[in-house]
Parts: sequence; structure tokens; C-alpha cells
Amino acid sequence: MRVQQEVGAGGETLEVWIDQDLCTGDGICVQYAPEVFELDIDGLAYVKGSDDELLQDKGATTPVPLPLLTDVVDSAKECPGACIHVRRVSDSVEIYGPDAERPESHPA
Repeated sequence: MRVQQEVGAGGETLEVWIDQDLCTGDGICVQYAPEVFELDIDGLAYVKGSDDELLQDKGATTPVPLPLLTDVVDSAKECPGACIHVRRVSDSVEIYGPDAERPESHPA
């Protein structure tokens, strides 16, 4: 399977990775985006490369396909292990996931 590179808000190319040390193996990510995530025999989730192979190196990333952006973001938001990280390729800033930059709240 060949997936197209993804552009997120603002035209930025995005990538996703999973921290297996925090993965609970619930498989929610696989339910949302099976084209991007897969559970391995160790019970943990991994991202898949463009050739559909699991990327098992620590911190391995894969591009987020544009048609799956919402599913990948929902995976990051719903993950009980808070282990899915979506970041911009250009500067590696996480935009969805547990380490995402949050806008500062302004008191009323």
C-alpha cells in the first residue's frame, strides 16, 4: 500500500509515532486507522510504513495520510495510554498527543 504524504492545518506535513513503553494494547488506534496502526504479537501497537510493514524501531515515525488525519488525531485523543504522538515534520513540534503544545489560557 502506498499512502500519500499528509498535510495538516497550515499545509504542514505531519508524522505519527507510538511510545510502546506507554502502550496499553487496547487497539483503539487500530480501530480508528488500521492503515496506519497495527497490533503486533507482543500486544503493543506500532505504526506502519508505506509498504504496510510494522515499524518496530523505538520512535519510528510514519507520514499521516491526508484522508486519515481525523482518524489519526482521534486515535491520539482517545488512546488510554496517551502514547500516540502526531507532530510536524518541519520542526518536530507535537500538535496532537500527550506532549502537544496547548494554547495559553487567558483569564477573563
